[in-house]
Amino acid sequence: MRRCTRKLEFDAAHRVMRHESKCKHLHGHRYVVELTVSAPGLDDLGRVIDFGCIKEVVGAWIDEHWDHGTLLNYEDRDLVDLCKKNEWRWHGFDGNPTAENISAVLFYKAAELLHRFEVEVQHVRVYETPNCWSDFDG
Repeated sequence: MRRCTRKLEFDAAHRVMRHESKCKHLHGHRYVVELTVSAPGLDDLGRVIDFGCIKEVVGAWIDEHWDHGTLLNYEDRDLVDLCKKNEWRWHGFDGNPTAENISAVLFYKAAELLHRFEVEVQHVRVYETPNCWSDFDG
């Protein structure tokens, strides 16, 4: 099995409902994603997949749905309603939009988006800050 990893970045706001400290307030992050895919062999050019394909497919989805948006728990009704009222970009999560939940959602979305390239998503790491991250392996 051969693997490769592409780094993607996006900016978004979020808040963690019921957080015991300052993360209960709406705030933003420069998220950094490391997306690792595998294939049983290499293509004719010696690659698992062109890194650009990951950026063009998964990066485009992130840009369209998450970048410069607000990541919210569906239960956060006041903020969801505010985003809808003002036509602000937002994305809902079943649960809080923590790095743990973001990495899981992105793992499955990337697997769906990259399926046609005959690669398997192996790992997603989401950095919420340079010092804090979460890993998801499916």
